[in-house]
Amino acid sequence: MGVREIGLPEVTRSPESPELPEKVTIWEVGPRDGLQNESEVVPTAVKLEFVNRLNAAGLPVVETTSFVHPKWVPQLSDAAEVLDGLARKPGVRYPALVPNERGLERALSAGVEDVAVFASATESFAERNLNSSFDQQFAAFRPVVRKALEAGVRVRGYLSMVFGDPWEGPVSAERVVSAGRRLLEMGCDQISLGDTIGVATPGQVEAVLRAFRAADVPIGRIGVHFHDTYGQALANTYAALRMGVSTVDSSAGGLGGCPYAGSATGNLATEDLVWMLQGLGIEHGVDLKMLVDTSTWMGEQLGKPSPSPVVKALAR
Repeated sequence: MGVREIGLPEVTRSPESPELPEKVTIWEVGPRDGLQNESEVVPTAVKLEFVNRLNAAGLPVVETTSFVHPKWVPQLSDAAEVLDGLARKPGVRYPALVPNERGLERALSAGVEDVAVFASATESFAERNLNSSFDQQFAAFRPVVRKALEAGVRVRGYLSMVFGDPWEGPVSAERVVSAGRRLLEMGCDQISLGDTIGVATPGQVEAVLRAFRAADVPIGRIGVHFHDTYGQALANTYAALRMGVSTVDSSAGGLGGCPYAGSATGNLATEDLVWMLQGLGIEHGVDLKMLVDTSTWMGEQLGKPSPSPVVKALAR
């Protein structure tokens, strides 16, 4: 079944919106960011089935797992087993998160070709999430990025607390740009701007992206990652698209949150994103029916329904 059979119109690109990208790369984070905060451990076989279903639905990037110490994220302690059992689809990227050099070594041993490091735009979150100061975190990531690049592995840099921090409040665009540039300058191929607690608004998104433009950072090297705490994730994504962003993080069924930021609710649901992209005439390459089926199935495995409005509407 294709999207037309479930009632989604195939809308042509509007000439009145030339600023929108023609194509968006959806960076699916469900298997990693979506599952990491689940209290009940998900069996490895279920995780592999989840990734295989996402592959079949046409996702070009599936962030699969994390090589964080099991003490901190026990849900992903089977990272090597998941990657070993993965039925890799040609042309699909399977990134894994690495916190340090030891994590990178484990990821390389598992055959990972894409890794991501995660930094904070604020001092408080760096201390709580990374047990590090704001400046020390970059010093720690530098050898990780260097060794990854030497191994021929692409590196993405996540930047958390971009739009607001529960301990420090609003975060200035200048601080975000400074932190983002440090990740890019050390060799990250792309940075992902994270609204970790879901407080961003479209105006903030535009302001931060304008600040990156003013600092001569190509928008093509920036992705966005929104949480839906205040119901603004889709609106924020649209604002980012209008600024030229063409990589958007999302999680199938809206799974996820942040184990280190208690107020954060789920990620932007991939189904909600696909519905909007389709209506805007933006190429995305995803079979929405298969994706909805996948999230419905995953909800059954977890014992809870998807919070995604699109999943709720189409699963009926």
